[in-house]
Amino acid sequence: MHAPSASPARLNAQQRSAHIRAVVGARGDELRARYPILRHQDAIGVGILAFALGGMLLSAGLYLAGYMAWWVCLLLNAFFASLTHELEHDLIHSMYFRKQRIAHNLMLALVWLARPSTINPWIRRHLHLNHHKVSGTEADMEERAITNGEPWGIARLLMVGDNVMSSLIRMLRAKTWAHKFSILKRTLKVYAPLALLNWGSWYVFLGFHAANGIAALLGSSVEWSATTLAVMPVIDIAVVVLVGPNVLRTFCLHFVSSNMHYYGDLEAGNVIQQTQVLNPWWMWPLQAFCFNFGSTHGIHHFVVKEPFYIRQMTAPVAHRVMAQMGVRFNDFGTFGRANRFAAKADEVVAPAEPARA
Repeated sequence: MHAPSASPARLNAQQRSAHIRAVVGARGDELRARYPILRHQDAIGVGILAFALGGMLLSAGLYLAGYMAWWVCLLLNAFFASLTHELEHDLIHSMYFRKQRIAHNLMLALVWLARPSTINPWIRRHLHLNHHKVSGTEADMEERAITNGEPWGIARLLMVGDNVMSSLIRMLRAKTWAHKFSILKRTLKVYAPLALLNWGSWYVFLGFHAANGIAALLGSSVEWSATTLAVMPVIDIAVVVLVGPNVLRTFCLHFVSSNMHYYGDLEAGNVIQQTQVLNPWWMWPLQAFCFNFGSTHGIHHFVVKEPFYIRQMTAPVAHRVMAQMGVRFNDFGTFGRANRFAAKADEVVAPAEPARA
């Protein structure tokens, strides 16, 4: 079953998934044998975290000192923050300091501070592990929260890049006051305190500058209080060095993730149907701020315990075997199907050849 020449026509979905796991796992073992440094997983995790946090602090310092344009700082910090998202994901799967809880939880706290737009990572752990159990179903709260399965329109566009807006729209759609209150309570619980501060700062920033812009167009001005004028420079700096980078990173990650996962009409337990590889050349600006997520996250659904940097290295081999076993590549029809695997029950979409990793 695990032979390289395995024919997908002779294998069921579970056997094809097992073949992908075997081939990709063997490639990871081969890389560790060839490069012994890869065996030091805890040290590599700490090194990547130090690089990401150091990069964010350095670019913020250069911006504050006047040596870096605001937009360069924002783009750099969005990239560095994307590294910490990958680290958080690996930590959720206990890939670093599994038996050293103080070090493990310290890493979780630091990656959360680097990405204050996100939910509490200790709460996210339960949502994400559940995602692997029920991927593509209504019970997959993690992907549903970032608009997987939502028809494209103004509502999804607003929801995909703004966690709080997503909760607000879902609350407005709820049919009973009990359900509305439940969504509000859950939102406050999972986003306190960092995300509430992050998104609150973002809305204040947008409101302040929008009001000034509209007033200027009307030939007038807004008479702000002294306190507001004193606080806004701090908000402006926060938006450039931390809030804005995470708004950009959030949009890129959620757009890619919600469209590379399928929803609603999957066979239970069929990992082949859960994701596609989404890596066309024109999506590289989005991939740059979610660390090539569309190209490599599908690999994770088959080989769960490989850290993100190993997935980047195994991608060429993984993509070949995934395509052979029927995983889809660049199925853009998902945008029009609200991420359904097929438009009709009897529709079959043939997998494309794997694109570049």
